[in-house]
Amino acid sequence: MPASRVSAGAIAAQLSALGLTTRVEEHARQTAIEAEVPDGLPAEIWQRALDTVAQADRFGLLATSLGDRTLWAAVRKPPSAPDHSPGPGHQR
Repeated sequence: MPASRVSAGAIAAQLSALGLTTRVEEHARQTAIEAEVPDGLPAEIWQRALDTVAQADRFGLLATSLGDRTLWAAVRKPPSAPDHSPGPGHQR
């Protein structure tokens, strides 16, 4: 299993252990983790959640005018190796 997937899984598991509902989505270049932040989250849990997402390559907080808050993190995937196989027009 790629290290990026392990790292993203660990971040999601740590956020879940803090009582946050998480989602993990695989994208071409990164794995995204999102966690809904409930109202009244204790300061200690906030700090632990921030320490957790700080392990990612990028992270942030999305807050809407309706009061919804989503903590997010993104873990980059390593670039894939170039394909050196001969193309359809290759002749020997």
